[in-house]
Amino acid sequence: MTANAEEEKGIIGRVYEDGLPVIYKFVNELPQDSVRSNLSWLTVISWKYDGESNNGMPLNDENQSMIVLEDAIEDHIEKDQVLRHVYSRTGNNLKELVYYIHDQDKFLEAFNKALSGHPRYPIEINFYQDAEWEDFKRLLNDFETAANK
Repeated sequence: MTANAEEEKGIIGRVYEDGLPVIYKFVNELPQDSVRSNLSWLTVISWKYDGESNNGMPLNDENQSMIVLEDAIEDHIEKDQVLRHVYSRTGNNLKELVYYIHDQDKFLEAFNKALSGHPRYPIEINFYQDAEWEDFKRLLNDFETAANK
């Protein structure tokens, strides 16, 4: 499947947390078993920001920096098969870029190399063992359930 085919299947959804909108972007299906079995680490890149004056959303300059970060990951790491993007969320003062990876050390090496010329981003990276892709399945189920209401 090509990247363009996946983009066509992508959806953007909105939920509310604490009365504030949160926007999710993801492909609305699980990848093939062969892909999932090789990527067992859920990797969450979190960027906390102050969106109080913007309904919980990042201000334009900060949002542009977030886009640069996400593009660098997509252009330099995802294309090298080191990770698979599963979803992004923005809102309620938090941006999260969520991926599944195979190896933490290889990911961090590729991540640092891809961002070597970038300014330091105010991010935190957490890894969770999730060989069954339960986090992403939960997200898919949440949106499927909401769509049927």
